[in-house]
Amino acid sequence: MINERFYLKKDDDNVYMDTFIVDDPLGKDRKRPIIVICPGGGYHFCSAREAEPIALAFNAAGYHAAIVYYSMQKLFPTALKDLSDAVCMIRDNSEKWRVDKDKVIVCGFSAGGHLAASLGVYWNREPAIKRADGKNKPNGAILAYPVITSGEYKHAGSIENITNNDKELVDKVSLEKHITSDFPPAFLWHTFADEAVPVQNSLDLASAMAKQGISTELHIFPKGHHGLSLANEWVSSDEESIMPDVQTWINMAVQWVSRL
Repeated sequence: MINERFYLKKDDDNVYMDTFIVDDPLGKDRKRPIIVICPGGGYHFCSAREAEPIALAFNAAGYHAAIVYYSMQKLFPTALKDLSDAVCMIRDNSEKWRVDKDKVIVCGFSAGGHLAASLGVYWNREPAIKRADGKNKPNGAILAYPVITSGEYKHAGSIENITNNDKELVDKVSLEKHITSDFPPAFLWHTFADEAVPVQNSLDLASAMAKQGISTELHIFPKGHHGLSLANEWVSSDEESIMPDVQTWINMAVQWVSRL
């Protein structure tokens, strides 16, 4: 495995990408999809429960992974540029790391889901990250209980941390309003009982994608609080967070990637 750390900002050691590039057990150097993970944490911190355990779960399925530790409490599009730079770095190293350049999938949880979805919305529209070669384009998005809207069902802390309540930015980061046909296919999951980030966030995104004719797979589990991650013993400190039905999302996401 290639497990390395790459700093994304010269002046900030807290912004970096860790790679989890799997070896080919058959020695054939086959190219594989890569899952680029954005942990949640309200744009205030990166949750460890949504970082390495997720990377290793995708590694176990035979996929490469990378974790992006992005800028915190910085105005939009600061964190978005971090993720865009990470995706570009992956494509720049695709031969060395044996990455399928057409299967670079962003995967975000909660506020990290907002960041991943933001790249889907703005990869070719935001001046700070727009590239003529489209090297930062995600080929798909896996979004777990994502923050999407800045409207009625918003997660106030996440939105405030990247907008400082600036009206123009608040509108810009309400992603369901800005979906175009350039948004990638997505796999979404949420719990109906999520009180921190209401399920309407995923429903609004899925509805906006449907209006654009974009392929969407959406799973809503009836029970479970916010931030379940893998919903197993590895990432849970209490029995309430261990939910066998929710644990199925990772295998469904793996299958979804295989069909892209």
